Amino acid sequence: MNEWSKEMTSEEDLPTFFQGVKDCIPTLIGYISIGIAMGIVGVSSNLSILEVTLLSALVYAGAAQFIICALLVSGSPISVIVFTTFIVNLRNFLLSMTLAPHFTTYSLLKNIGIGALVTDESFGVAINKVARREKINAQWMNGLNVTAYIFWILSCMLGAIFGKWISDPEVFGLDFSLTAMFLALLVLQLQHIKNNKLKLYLSLIFYVVILMLILCMFVPSYIAIILSTIIVATIGVVKDK
Repeated sequence: MNEWSKEMTSEEDLPTFFQGVKDCIPTLIGYISIGIAMGIVGVSSNLSILEVTLLSALVYAGAAQFIICALLVSGSPISVIVFTTFIVNLRNFLLSMTLAPHFTTYSLLKNIGIGALVTDESFGVAINKVARREKINAQWMNGLNVTAYIFWILSCMLGAIFGKWISDPEVFGLDFSLTAMFLALLVLQLQHIKNNKLKLYLSLIFYVVILMLILCMFVPSYIAIILSTIIVATIGVVKDK
């Protein structure tokens, strides 16, 4: 096989933008259900449809958006809202840092674009692909991220529009859909872990839960989650070596 043929084969093996779109589809139920719930909460917090849509496009973080709505209702100052949102979203630095080694060949601008749209769900899909020893690249990641971003904004907007007819999203089980999706992603990831490392990863999951419960006694829950994740992730890296 000549060099040209090798290059063509290598390019064909790389995942495409549309493959990223396809891989995002299983997570869309979570995005849509939580997005609709977010839109309902947004309008009930006296935000307009346009404000809910802009909040979804600019913040793009479900947990942070729910917290922002709660703080707005309670009359919290802007400084508190900004700081709280920053703390809650600090986990995205961890997610981006984990994926960063797979995008070192791309420019800083492309890496910023990828990292800005990484969510818990897209990270879960990407890390599962890595666990299966499959390749990921910027094109695939953009397909995954952009699809999720568009559906999140549209779902929040629809929730805001039709919120007056769906006063209680829990009736339809929308409040549990995101949890169910994360459980499914966890199971998929554990299935592709080697047996000699499965015990380590299960123990790390146990440690992070225990540490989080302990820290919650002394600090707010969102800070406890971040601290326990950083501490146990560090332990995991050391043990994995």
